[in-house]
Amino acid sequence: MNPPPAPAPHIQSPDTETITRQQWKWSALAGMASYLDAGSIVALGAGLALFQSYLNLTDGMIGVLAAIGPNALGCALGAVFGGWLGDRLGRKFIYQYDLMVYAAGILCIALAVNWPMLLAGTFVVGVAVGIDVPTSLALVGELAPAKARGKLLGFTQVAWSLGPVIVLLLALVLAPLGLLGIRLVFLQLFVAAVVTWALRRGLAESARWKEAAQKTPESRRQVRALFSGANLRALAWTATIYLFWNLAAGTAGIFNPYIISTLDAGSQAASVGLSSASFITAMIVTITVFMRFSDRSHRTRRLLWGIGAIMQVAGYGIFLVLPFTLSTIVFNIVFFAGGGALAGEAFYKVFSQELFPTMLRGTAQGITFGVARAVLAFWSFFVPMLAHADIRLVAGLLTLFLLISGVTGFFFMPDTSGKSLEQIEAERA
Repeated sequence: MNPPPAPAPHIQSPDTETITRQQWKWSALAGMASYLDAGSIVALGAGLALFQSYLNLTDGMIGVLAAIGPNALGCALGAVFGGWLGDRLGRKFIYQYDLMVYAAGILCIALAVNWPMLLAGTFVVGVAVGIDVPTSLALVGELAPAKARGKLLGFTQVAWSLGPVIVLLLALVLAPLGLLGIRLVFLQLFVAAVVTWALRRGLAESARWKEAAQKTPESRRQVRALFSGANLRALAWTATIYLFWNLAAGTAGIFNPYIISTLDAGSQAASVGLSSASFITAMIVTITVFMRFSDRSHRTRRLLWGIGAIMQVAGYGIFLVLPFTLSTIVFNIVFFAGGGALAGEAFYKVFSQELFPTMLRGTAQGITFGVARAVLAFWSFFVPMLAHADIRLVAGLLTLFLLISGVTGFFFMPDTSGKSLEQIEAERA
């Protein structure tokens, strides 16, 4: 018997800053999509070298796994389809089924004894993550108060960092068990997905989505409405800042442990520990800086973004002038993780909710999220080979990508801070 859904949080006045207990709870359940997304990416990254040895995989096969999984192509396909489906059928529809698909894929990876099992599980997890993320974030954006939207969406980014921290710490503790330890890490994600699915069954539909579904003409719901006027400009801007930032973040998330250990810059345990430190850094900066200041004003948002962009460019630029050692890796981790919390996915999440009308919100984010992950899929296929050829080449390209994202975000950032979603939509219309 299904539990009765909780009443949807009402649409608050544009000037409110108060977050109710129910809004925190709903944001936490929605934010578990980010936890499972990042957790599966990093779990796969932590286990790549071990699966490679166990199954005798080539560098090309490692590239294929990275390219089709939760970090890239599988996620891209799921995001485009899931974002559109969430707009057409509602946010709650996605919650009813998606996480069970995710759980099945994770279980397949955890029990993989051959290449086809590992390949299939990785792809299914990627698709499931892609379906869930745009809809989950749309729900958070639609229930958040106007002057606390950044805080609640930043809260989902804390979940995005917490997933890898737990995964990597478990991988570190279980490192002596070798491949068995990584299997246990994936089983933790399986349990988290099933528990979240059970808790989400009590969620109600988004109040804003229900209202918009009744009032929005069919012509304004069509995907083609995204490709003209203000919607097109918003689509191009959010796609650009996220695509180029995600190339660096995706590379770090899935390949850092692999590159550190295979290039002899540190042991398997050291590589996992350093990667964990990067997510802890991001989580601390998100809580203490982003969640506190991102709703203040447009000027504050640009300042945060500018500082974060400079830190990230410096974080990867250091590899161009200093050798690939543990000390330079630590500098890279601190500056990229701290800067990414200010000029990265958190602000992309905020603007992806603010810049699009309700009936196209999930579709728009699904497209930009999907495009970014698809490009990352292509890039990921070559990373292992490029890293072994010359790590400075990888670092130089990532520095360029971060510079493009940083400049685009800073100089073309729209002024939406503190405004209700309805006010923003009316102004952009």
